[in-house]
Amino acid sequence: MNQAVLKHLHPEHVEVDICRAEELAQRRGLTSELDEMWSYVGKQAEPRWLWHAIDPHSGTVLAYVFGRRKDAVFLELQALLAPFGIPRFDTDGWGAYERHIDPKQHEVGKENTQKIASKHINLRTRIERLVRRTMCFSKTTTMHDLVIGLFINRYEFGMVI
Repeated sequence: MNQAVLKHLHPEHVEVDICRAEELAQRRGLTSELDEMWSYVGKQAEPRWLWHAIDPHSGTVLAYVFGRRKDAVFLELQALLAPFGIPRFDTDGWGAYERHIDPKQHEVGKENTQKIASKHINLRTRIERLVRRTMCFSKTTTMHDLVIGLFINRYEFGMVI
């Protein structure tokens, strides 16, 4: 507590609002960090992108989709996020985000996407297919999406598989 500031404050000018952390988060509004990470299927010339969104306060994955690095794939993710009613999105500023998120709802900057970058490191550590220089890769997009999707469903969504 800053004692120096307290000495100069008059009690009639101080307003204290006490609430639970969950209520405070609800007052602030849900935010989401969005990002995409690449891996490849068959050869590096065929990249496959995992697009996902997390709640930065809890680190929980809200939704994910697989595809190319195209606007259509981002729009799929955006449709999955619509029921959450998220008022603000933090991204790295890639073009699809700029084109499809209202600027009033969009905040760009690497400092706002640290949690999701950490999530990428964890995924790359735990799933060999996502490691950039690896001998382990999927031969088909179906197998690639199944392996990574099952991992996310099990460890992020808690689904018993």
